[in-house]
Amino acid sequence: MQDWSTITITVVTFVFILVGFLGLIIPIYPGIVIIWLAALMYGFVTGFSTLGIILGVLLTILMIAGSLIDNVLMTTLTHKTGASWWSIILALVAGLVGTLILPPFGGIVAAPLALFLLEWKRRRDRQQAYDAIKGLATGWGLSYAVRLAIGVVMVLLWGLWVWKG
Repeated sequence: MQDWSTITITVVTFVFILVGFLGLIIPIYPGIVIIWLAALMYGFVTGFSTLGIILGVLLTILMIAGSLIDNVLMTTLTHKTGASWWSIILALVAGLVGTLILPPFGGIVAAPLALFLLEWKRRRDRQQAYDAIKGLATGWGLSYAVRLAIGVVMVLLWGLWVWKG
């Protein structure tokens, strides 16, 4: 039987993990990082067994992969449409600024709008500018699915840690 402090730590950690997981639906929200931090805080408070160390390393790898996947998929798929790297970088910056000014949805409007305007100016072709936005949107969609899957795996790994720990 567990004592009340362990139960309390587990419940508090679960709440933070749930907030991180639910936050995965909001663009720019670092849900995967929050899940990772909560799981590691659980380890620091309860102690790291051999299983805890292994799962902590796995969670760290998943957090890094999940944090990078957005940029990799969005930029790669957008670049495949013929968009320039400068347009992509400036669109990502516009998305970040848009999110800071009008969180959380300002970036969702600012990034594609900036990409369209930059590519339209550069290529003088509206359809090619729309194609660049399609690449960006496809990258966003795929990265969303991948981040969600990574989040599920991270939650399950933490659950294994609690169960077997």
